[in-house]
Amino acid sequence: MGADPGNREEQRRRELEEIRRSFTEIGVRMGSLFEPAQQDRDGAAEAQEAQEPAVVPAPAGRRTPSWTVAAVIALVCLLAGGGLGYLLHRPAAAAAPEPIPTAITSVVVQTRPVAPPACLQAAQRGDETIDLLVRNIRDRRLSLALKSYTTASQTCRKEASP
Repeated sequence: MGADPGNREEQRRRELEEIRRSFTEIGVRMGSLFEPAQQDRDGAAEAQEAQEPAVVPAPAGRRTPSWTVAAVIALVCLLAGGGLGYLLHRPAAAAAPEPIPTAITSVVVQTRPVAPPACLQAAQRGDETIDLLVRNIRDRRLSLALKSYTTASQTCRKEASP
């Protein structure tokens, strides 16, 4: 059911050494990129014998998780799409059609409503009545002003109605 952890580790180590050895052999056959290949008397590149490579420990740097890279890419795409949508959606000022001036003229007849004289008198009598009430005059003058206001108001209603 479960494999021996020590056996798995040993198998991984052997595979890693085999991969390193094959890369070293390829490098020897291809020659160094930094040093010219040594040539023998025949002009052929001298193949160095593959020596057992020393086990080089992996660098201790942190690797960025794949989900972080995907999240950053998604965020960049979202921002780029939003900016592009904003630029494309905004209406251009030059593309707006100019309003066409119309040559139609219309005559507007304004009628000033004229208040009947009874309404003007009712407004005047109402102002007098309010003035007496504000000054706290509660005698016969208030009674007469209120009666004259009532009469003028009724007359105004009769004249103003059609």
